Amino acid sequence: PAFNSALSNDPLKAMVELPAVGWVQFVLGCGAIEWLAQQIKERPGYEPGDLLGAAYWVDNSDEGWVQYQNKELSNGRLAMLAITGMIYQDVFTGEYGDMMYRQ
Repeated sequence: PAFNSALSNDPLKAMVELPAVGWVQFVLGCGAIEWLAQQIKERPGYEPGDLLGAAYWVDNSDEGWVQYQNKELSNGRLAMLAITGMIYQDVFTGEYGDMMYRQ
């Protein structure tokens, strides 16, 4: 376990073992990020997907920028598939990561 904690090394078991205060902290942190994103979306001149204001410096007429955005979308989709596979592996085999290859 990380930092000698009492939680399990298995992410799904650790999720169940997490105290209520940890869940409150998690939910409030995620809620704060979502609230901030909603506030940014309401500003004038907002373009979808531009939470950090990059459209102020670069517009979609720059071919390199469009190519970069497409790469980011592809990598995000790949990451979503990867985490889905990791969750599937943990739920159905009881092992996660490279643990299934260890003897």
